[in-house]
Amino acid sequence: MKLKQLIYGVPLAVLLITAGSSCRKGQFNINKNINQPTDSSVTYDVVLPAALHASGTIVASPWGPIQNWMSFWARSGTYAPNVIEETYSITTGFGNAIWNACYDNNYDYQIVASKAAQAGAGFYEGIARIMKAHNFQILVDVYGNVPYTQALKGSGNPTPAYDNGLAIYQALLREIDAGIALIKAAVVTTTNANKNIATNDIMFGGDKTLWYKFGNTLKLRMLIHAYAVGAINKTTEIGIINTEGSGYLGVGENAQVQPGYKSDKPNPFYNTYIANTAGTQTANNVYYRANDWGINYYAWDGDPRRSRVYVAGSGGLIGVPYGLPPITANASPVLAGIGPGVGKTNASAQAILTAGESFFLQAEARHRGWITSGASAATLLNTGIQESFTYLGAGSAATYLAFNASYPDVDYTGGLAQGPGGPVGGLFTILSQKWFALNAVNTLEVWTDWRRVPYSEVATKVLYNNSNASTTNFTYGDGGAYTGTPDSPGPGPFRSVSPQITASDNIPVRYLYPQTEYNYNTANVAAQGTITRYSRIFWDLN
Repeated sequence: MKLKQLIYGVPLAVLLITAGSSCRKGQFNINKNINQPTDSSVTYDVVLPAALHASGTIVASPWGPIQNWMSFWARSGTYAPNVIEETYSITTGFGNAIWNACYDNNYDYQIVASKAAQAGAGFYEGIARIMKAHNFQILVDVYGNVPYTQALKGSGNPTPAYDNGLAIYQALLREIDAGIALIKAAVVTTTNANKNIATNDIMFGGDKTLWYKFGNTLKLRMLIHAYAVGAINKTTEIGIINTEGSGYLGVGENAQVQPGYKSDKPNPFYNTYIANTAGTQTANNVYYRANDWGINYYAWDGDPRRSRVYVAGSGGLIGVPYGLPPITANASPVLAGIGPGVGKTNASAQAILTAGESFFLQAEARHRGWITSGASAATLLNTGIQESFTYLGAGSAATYLAFNASYPDVDYTGGLAQGPGGPVGGLFTILSQKWFALNAVNTLEVWTDWRRVPYSEVATKVLYNNSNASTTNFTYGDGGAYTGTPDSPGPGPFRSVSPQITASDNIPVRYLYPQTEYNYNTANVAAQGTITRYSRIFWDLN
């Protein structure tokens, strides 16, 4: 845990909100620092919108390396190589922003939940508990075992023990149930403790049903992650969701935060990867270019989303192999960049979990036999594809859904058993479409799919090939051989072409614990044993 900030400091969201507060009685007391408030001086209704915005930032901002690893983006030749990232030689100093942001954000939700419980504001408490579960799911999926039961206690426990990832998942399922129950029981009036929830809930505007659906969809996501783990009974858990009765996020029901983004307070993805508050192109927008394999995979499939997730450079819609040494032909702005479907505008809402992802999750659950009634897996898949088109601004998916006549191994319209290997082909179809849809939208979920699904379950296809070294991988859209120039295939999908990489190097299956944990929580980190970038998360059974 980021001890010095988390235990001894005040979360950033609280500081930002309080620093902008209006004058209050006693504020000119020279012995009181009004810019460093204590937890007792903030209220749950003030902290909640800032915490929700921070949750959106977590989904939006810190995933650049995984965008590269999953063949969405690559480095422009304008920049020198990032050797650590491109050779997968990550260290305890790599990617700490995710750990810090999730625990900081959950500290804010802990404040909301505690203060709301004291005030009888069940709606606020329920939201906080569901969102804490969302963040802890991210932490487990990235780091494995993490502090949970002893976390977020501040100076009361500066060295929290680590909990088993599976045990955390099991606890999170119940935490979401509790959050939903609190929201259901909450009474909202103009004078009680839940007042102003419609304004302060910047994700669903106080819509109870959407919170139930979001909670259920988040649970389904975790069940899908742990599909091969018998300790979590999928039938029982789906039964609990069915008993609740609201179902999952449906058509047009994107879970996204919108506090009122505008040019001087822009959407976090836009602000990180497109342009700053002055409208100036960010360094990230120059650095990240289209991955050659990724952009050609869209082209091979005749996918109009290609021009939504990427924007043409001066050389057109072309990409570069990940890890290629800097050469003039691969410099920005020659290569395609981050497209308008994902970058959107500075005033756009920030997605946390899209309706498209919800339908892909449902399609896989139907395919695996956990959902036994209602729409077929094929129908759910096709709806997910259309939702992806809609979210990215690609229009109608009707033509694309009929495109499988030219590519019979990809079944968009009928029974999913038409792919190679029967039902296995159907799973590949679902996961491929999820890959297309979540490019720069929720890359963590793509990385999780790549880690959790064995190569054997997707037949002879390569999208989820964990070996990364095959010479018989997918033929690129241009069909050419790698020549060191843009729009040409590298040695295989998901594989860096860095000249410094060795045969044993492979895409990491987790991040390492931050160095601050080794420095300040030494014994509890040591209790996890030897951790490498290839130490698997509990649901990774490959």
